[in-house]
Amino acid sequence: MDVRELSSNYQVRKLTVEDLDLIYGLSIGNPMFYEYCPPYVTKESITEDMRALPPGKHLDDKFYVGYFRNNALVAIMDLVLSYPNKNTAWIGLFMMNPQYQGKGYGSKIIEEGVAHLKHIGFESVQLAFAKGNPQSKAFWQKNGFEKTGNEFKNETYTAVIMQRIL
Repeated sequence: MDVRELSSNYQVRKLTVEDLDLIYGLSIGNPMFYEYCPPYVTKESITEDMRALPPGKHLDDKFYVGYFRNNALVAIMDLVLSYPNKNTAWIGLFMMNPQYQGKGYGSKIIEEGVAHLKHIGFESVQLAFAKGNPQSKAFWQKNGFEKTGNEFKNETYTAVIMQRIL
């Protein structure tokens, strides 16, 4: 997949360890996320997330990308293709720069992204949000995602699975 095709409004590229300071700066601007989804972000945890894969997936399936406008990092997305099945894409993380929140930019990014995923043959997109996080729940519902009824507990929070059929 060519990540540049995820948006016509932003420059999209894969993020690397050279981008750690940018990613960290964006991440620490979102304290509510870490209240519901601890532990708090560190540069080490970002590096781990950039390499983390679900069972049976390879780095070729993972796209940890940044959305840029005028060299400013507007959003990050961790996208895994063909997970949990071949017709589904998984958003492992989506986070906006706080300066761009509440203005519709995030919804436009998601809309363009899911349209591209549909165009290249995916039938649905899934994700999980930390149970109790009102900001995440409202954002994903506003963007057409619905709870699947599946939840799973990990060490620090309960993840609620959501899906959008394309």
